Amino acid sequence: QESVFVGLPMPLTFRPSIALSDEGLIAFSRRNRPYRIERNAKGELDIMSPSGGKGSRWESRVIRELDFWAEENSGVSFSSSGGFRLPDSSMLSPDACWVAQNRWDSLTEAEQTTLPPLCPDFVVEIWSPSDSRSKLQAKMWLWLANGAQLAWMIDPFAQTVSIYRPNLPVEELDCPDSVEAGEPVAGFRLSMHLLWGK
Repeated sequence: QESVFVGLPMPLTFRPSIALSDEGLIAFSRRNRPYRIERNAKGELDIMSPSGGKGSRWESRVIRELDFWAEENSGVSFSSSGGFRLPDSSMLSPDACWVAQNRWDSLTEAEQTTLPPLCPDFVVEIWSPSDSRSKLQAKMWLWLANGAQLAWMIDPFAQTVSIYRPNLPVEELDCPDSVEAGEPVAGFRLSMHLLWGK
């Protein structure tokens, strides 16, 4: 069955006639794959195009590096297909993220299986031309407002990394060779040659 969003300009925001529960949102998202669907704090749904070839490749590289680091250190990493129910009632899906082990373990089996009711501690978002830059920047602040301790916005086209931390100005890095994280993932280093020019 073809998605109702085929042919519509992306990104698209609309309010469903009936508020969707977490289970309803998961079912709705499955019916409308491969579109990426998030829910904002107002209950509106944000519909985004699926990642293109390069974007998907960049995501997989960041996820791979973060997962390797988590296995060697601590915590749990997640891919872009996972969504989190945040304290403000929104449901957002980062391109890659990490959650401290004790916070993950504090969830019930049911909470881990559906939309985990927590905000990741560390978030990575990768900008693409199909994204609204202003909306992605606003999303970075939403992550912090909901409890993220560190968030990176990577622009592979401009070769920049914007680092967001609570109560601090955004730090802008221009064409870095690598980026090393501080807390809560101190020691995680991402070699940017994995993204630049690929």
